[in-house]
Amino acid sequence: MAYPTVDAPYGLVPINLIGGTPYAGSTRQMTIASGYAANIFNGDVVKRAADGTIQKETGTTSVTATGVIGVFVGCTFTDPGTSQKTFKQYWPTGTVASDAKAYVVDDPNVLMKVAVVSGTTTIAGIAYGSIGSNAALVQNAGSTTNGNSKVAILSTSVATTLSLPMRIVDVVEETTDSSSNYTEVIVKWNAPYENSNVATGGHAYMVGTGL
Repeated sequence: MAYPTVDAPYGLVPINLIGGTPYAGSTRQMTIASGYAANIFNGDVVKRAADGTIQKETGTTSVTATGVIGVFVGCTFTDPGTSQKTFKQYWPTGTVASDAKAYVVDDPNVLMKVAVVSGTTTIAGIAYGSIGSNAALVQNAGSTTNGNSKVAILSTSVATTLSLPMRIVDVVEETTDSSSNYTEVIVKWNAPYENSNVATGGHAYMVGTGL
């Protein structure tokens, strides 16, 4: 069977860990504040707020100084309309639920597959030589129809810049295009970088400074 054509971004998809260990689907449940006023989609990047709840991370060329906490892959809460416990692919903005929990892939060593775009959602390619470089995120709004993210990485951002949040670990070889570039890559969280003698960005579990 031929590898499916990638025609739109789909967020960050955990696939395995550094060293090749398979990703077994493990997540950590984290609290979402009742009424939190932003959609969070399956495959979006999330961070910890000062009160310990999770929020959508909206950074592109850098992320919050205290680091991201991982990838959102769904949530559960008591639906205020039906009073029934509900699982959803995404957090609907403004939902009032005191028991809301997010499922977050919080392993700082997880590797993720992601699409490459040239602007917002237009699929683009990057060269094989981009492996080992850093890249910026593109923070598109996800789909309230299927609950999936449309986060991607930006093809024109590939560089050695310390503050860029993603490190390109590999390409998905089946996605080579007519220019011998690749429209999907495998990434990890970039390491925290030094800013005024303080470790900044990267994954929160790797940043020495707490919240």
